Amino acid sequence: MADQDIRPDGTVAFLPHRLNRHPVVVRGLTADELWVCASLAAAAGLAIGVPLAFALSTIAIVPTAIVLAIAAGVFVGGGLLRRMKRGRPETWLYRQIQWWLAVRRPLLASFVGGKVLVTRSGHWSTRRSQRP
Repeated sequence: MADQDIRPDGTVAFLPHRLNRHPVVVRGLTADELWVCASLAAAAGLAIGVPLAFALSTIAIVPTAIVLAIAAGVFVGGGLLRRMKRGRPETWLYRQIQWWLAVRRPLLASFVGGKVLVTRSGHWSTRRSQRP
């Protein structure tokens, strides 16, 4: 490989940009987003399934509720996330979660790197004086 093909930061100049992106797995979700969506849906299915199992006196409702919740969560959540991410940069969703945690849950923000975000709201000035 010639030296002109390698940039100063060590990356190769001729590779397409899309090779560095996470591949889309299901309904516009990457693997990480799919795991988060499925986990949240499974937790919701568990929360719904346990009371139903006690009410109907059968334990089989719990795994059924979890599976149905995961299917619905991936289908609905994938569509919602795909619509939210459309036309935005790859890291938009992760930065949005960091910002939300930094603003609303400051104690959790340090675990996801939300402390490094600028969260100040208000008037910004450049501190330049006006020239006559």
